[in-house]
Amino acid sequence: MIRFFNTLSGRIESFKPLKPGEVKLYTCGPTVYDYPHIGNYRAYIFEDLLKRFLQFMGFKVTHVMNITDVDDKTIKGANEQGISLQEYTKDFTETFFNDIEILNIDRADFYPRATEHVQEMAQMVKGLYEKGYAYERDGSYYFSIDKFENYGQLSKIDLSGRKVGVRIDSDEYEKESVHDFALWKARKEGEPAWNTVLGQGRPGWHIECSVMSAKYLGETFDIHCGGVDNIFPHHENEIAQSEAYTGKNFVNTWLHCQHLVRDGKKMSKSMGNTITLRDLIDGRKADPLAIRLLLLSTHYRKILNFTYDALDQAHASLRRIKDFVYELENAKLPEGEIQSVNELVDNMKQAFSKGLSDDLNMSVSLTAIFDAIKKGHVLLAQRKIHKNDAKNLLLALRSLDEVLGILSDRHEEDLPLEVVQKIQAREKARLEKEFAKADKIRQELIELGILLEDTKDGTRWKRIPRK
Repeated sequence: MIRFFNTLSGRIESFKPLKPGEVKLYTCGPTVYDYPHIGNYRAYIFEDLLKRFLQFMGFKVTHVMNITDVDDKTIKGANEQGISLQEYTKDFTETFFNDIEILNIDRADFYPRATEHVQEMAQMVKGLYEKGYAYERDGSYYFSIDKFENYGQLSKIDLSGRKVGVRIDSDEYEKESVHDFALWKARKEGEPAWNTVLGQGRPGWHIECSVMSAKYLGETFDIHCGGVDNIFPHHENEIAQSEAYTGKNFVNTWLHCQHLVRDGKKMSKSMGNTITLRDLIDGRKADPLAIRLLLLSTHYRKILNFTYDALDQAHASLRRIKDFVYELENAKLPEGEIQSVNELVDNMKQAFSKGLSDDLNMSVSLTAIFDAIKKGHVLLAQRKIHKNDAKNLLLALRSLDEVLGILSDRHEEDLPLEVVQKIQAREKARLEKEFAKADKIRQELIELGILLEDTKDGTRWKRIPRK
């Protein structure tokens, strides 16, 4: 049985998808107004863990993650630089996709961009207006929260003190600002605008996810994820406009990830305390997979305090797993297998699955792996692991890593042919002691986003941000 804490109900619930064997999953993606920081990636890695675990348990998962490329922040940034919205958001979007590759985050099935769905958004606003849930003021359209009786069900906000009919135009606002929110914004000087059934203007932030989730997943779907800061106003508003428009339940299960903090304060661009992936990889020479392990190792509903000591511990934990894998792959072992090792493998797999089935309890699942490794080292020292035992342990660890994604980067066959050939040419140059040529090729690979590391076990590669 899989159980999740549903933010909507406020309790742990058994998970049952709408269609047996299939899960429809929507996760709020980046607003591409700046470079992402590792606080953002904590949420994306939690969502990646969730998807991988569901797939591990046999579900077919259809995953949609939006790209918010038009909102107050992106427009402000483009205007400050005096460039088009598309030009402004392009580099931030490319960085996001490069970073998720580096962090071994599996791609979503769809990455709809807000600017590509404006007409559908205008149609939904028009529908809400015709149903009496929205009203128009000076060419802008607002959702009347008084018309939706279940408003506040997700965030549990108190509506008693609010002033009826007060509107708010800003995309993001504080929990105390319980006002009618903008669905559509009339054209303003210096802002992009589209010609639609509502006239010229642009969508508000909240309507974007309602339209794109319905288009790719249907009007009702299984799981919606995001950070806790999305609960209000964004996800609350999504529920209101979606259910008012369709008359159907919007989402069955809501999962929200807690903040990553630094020195006790939420990591955010507005606080000026952010750390980017490049800061850690270039500045601290951090292994991206150790960063991934650090970000997924704390339960998603608990605040994660980032420290460099914690990052060092993640490196040590990752090395412990990789060293054990190396020993199993390279130790000279006798033929055959031993029943006690089979039991060790079975116990590890069962405990791992049991932990994640309980609201993604990663602590239990990681403990299962490290306990097995500890016992495995003892058995290796006692020569009580045989060849088939090692094979079974390796298969089990690789299987569990389909969920964790920490043991290795993408396989070499996923690399472009040009990169593979350069790696081979560089290895040939090293063997022939043409060190200047080898260094030159290594630098070329760095510029392509591939870092080579020469270890006692041979040359390894990993992805890094492009120069």
